Amino acid sequence: MLSSFLRRLATAIPSLIGVIIVTFLLTRVLPGDTAAYFAGPAATPEAIEEIRVKLGLDKSIPEQFVDYVGALVQGDLGSSLTTGQPVIQDIIDRLPASAELTLFGLFIAIAVAVPLGILAAVRQGSWIDHLCRIVATAGVSLPVFFTGLLLVYVFYYILGWAPAPLGRLDVFAFPPDPITGFLLIDCVLVGDWETLGSALAQLAVPSATLAIFALAPITRITRASMLSVLSSEFVRTARASGLSPFKVIVGYAFRNAMLPVITTLGMVFSFLLGANVLVEKVFAWPGIGSYAVEALIASDYAPVQGFVLAMAIMYVVLNLLIDLLYGVIDPRVRIEG
Repeated sequence: MLSSFLRRLATAIPSLIGVIIVTFLLTRVLPGDTAAYFAGPAATPEAIEEIRVKLGLDKSIPEQFVDYVGALVQGDLGSSLTTGQPVIQDIIDRLPASAELTLFGLFIAIAVAVPLGILAAVRQGSWIDHLCRIVATAGVSLPVFFTGLLLVYVFYYILGWAPAPLGRLDVFAFPPDPITGFLLIDCVLVGDWETLGSALAQLAVPSATLAIFALAPITRITRASMLSVLSSEFVRTARASGLSPFKVIVGYAFRNAMLPVITTLGMVFSFLLGANVLVEKVFAWPGIGSYAVEALIASDYAPVQGFVLAMAIMYVVLNLLIDLLYGVIDPRVRIEG
């Protein structure tokens, strides 16, 4: 198992190197002039050229890449021109907000999609099965930003149930001193229940937006995997042995159907990291997605490169964790490894 893990880790290194090269080159071909943007519309050509020299943009592309890789090896992702802070510090400050939103949305999706997929497979052709298909179709048909705007319009503007989409807290709430960076956890640790309620209210609609986006693939894979397992001989044997339906479905069928579901969860989490960019802009969420968009508009290279690299590292780590989870769920994976 350890050797298999190390092999997967070794194969991930070339992927990260490729991400670094491609991201660097793409940021250099983006339209716009970083020096001219930050010099301002009234700046003289001499002032713009001076800023370009200070930023190292007067060097050739290979020279800039060598400087970037050299700083990257030392753990330096550069500094953001828009915030004036080191990129790594900005990512550390904003990553908990994005992770909290993504994980909360994924948990909601799992809580709805997995039971719905199981019921749809067990009661094939029933109204639950048709509901499963409707949910899956709606999830893949609606763009995530449209879903977010629609939920804001319904729950904030029409019904007035949700607070204004203005970030992690409303204007009358004050966050506790940061401990973990995760607002919900920090509120629980210090016992600030009023702020916790405000944070949950602000989190409800954006996390529901991501959950709707994630429902479709999880529901469909759960249903398909369960249908395949329910037709297996060992399930028929378990039923013939007089075991309860719950024991057969949960203890035998679902456990053997989990591997495709786990794989889908990993893919969906990666998709949610990308969808986060749009959701954070719709709800003014102070995460790394909105941070990257603001930097992209300003032609600020370092934050964009740092964002893509952070997402790539998270994706690699997630896949490694999924491989380890395979071995926990199915001992055959450990034997083959």
